[in-house]
Amino acid sequence: MQHCILAGTHSSLAMQTLPEKAATHNLFLKMIPELSNESVLMKDPQRVQDILKSLLDAGPNTLQVISDFDMTLTRFQYNGKRCPTCHNILDNSKAISEECRQKLNDLLQTYYPIEINTSLSVEEKLPLMVEWWTKAHDLLVEQNIKKEELAVAVRESDAMLREGYELFFDRLNQHAIPLLIFSAGIGDILEEVIRQANVFHPNVKVISNYMDFDEFGILRAFKGELIHVYNKREGALLNTGHFEELRSRPNVLLMGDSLGDLNMADGVQDMKHILKIGFLNDKIEESKQSYLDSYDIVLVKDESLEIPNAVLQLLTGNN
Repeated sequence: MQHCILAGTHSSLAMQTLPEKAATHNLFLKMIPELSNESVLMKDPQRVQDILKSLLDAGPNTLQVISDFDMTLTRFQYNGKRCPTCHNILDNSKAISEECRQKLNDLLQTYYPIEINTSLSVEEKLPLMVEWWTKAHDLLVEQNIKKEELAVAVRESDAMLREGYELFFDRLNQHAIPLLIFSAGIGDILEEVIRQANVFHPNVKVISNYMDFDEFGILRAFKGELIHVYNKREGALLNTGHFEELRSRPNVLLMGDSLGDLNMADGVQDMKHILKIGFLNDKIEESKQSYLDSYDIVLVKDESLEIPNAVLQLLTGNN
């Protein structure tokens, strides 16, 4: 019913006075009361309302969703304890020797502070991120990991999708809205997480780092070009076949937890409107301004998908 109320306001927008337009825009925020949550920050609420109106006018059949995975669709923490990334799931599993686990942790302690250092430019971080991912993948290949060990590693891990994930995945599938998950993690692990959560629907496509197993099911290498947190733009452009298929969907809901995620939609053909939702999980005060400058909606220490779900409910109707 709320969706119908909004739809009835659109045709008369062009004839409205400024006060009337302001009242109409305020109606959009009233349609998503969750945007008044304490965890929600917006540098320009007016811009958010304008984008929401454009997306709503265009309809859900023009929308695609592009999302990061680790710490975006998955939780950053639960009950005060950090939740694992795709790499962590494997690092912490029985498939890895204790010596390898220590080496991987040493890499984390060395490179993660660089990744989240706001005083360094992307250009400065880039070669170091490549170095980190390459060293980590080389260590994993040395472990002779068996393909069947991956499902066990996920099952025994503390990996958790964010609260509200069923509604998020199911609504997108119900309305045939494509979901592209763009991850610098390990695609095989990522797919196993969403498969075990029963949300690996036909509308989901994953671009990530995939393992290459030999005929005996032993990990021998990683396929293709390395995807890391700062080259998702190039990765997207290499997969333009995917975006070409979605040319009729020029509107994007983008979700990420790093500034590198902002480039994930660069391969979208003839993009018209994009709403960017950023999860600010760590180093809040140091990162808040740069996130506000880059994302339309910033969610601070929010472990749920409440806001994306509320946006999708508005855009698809209440069914």
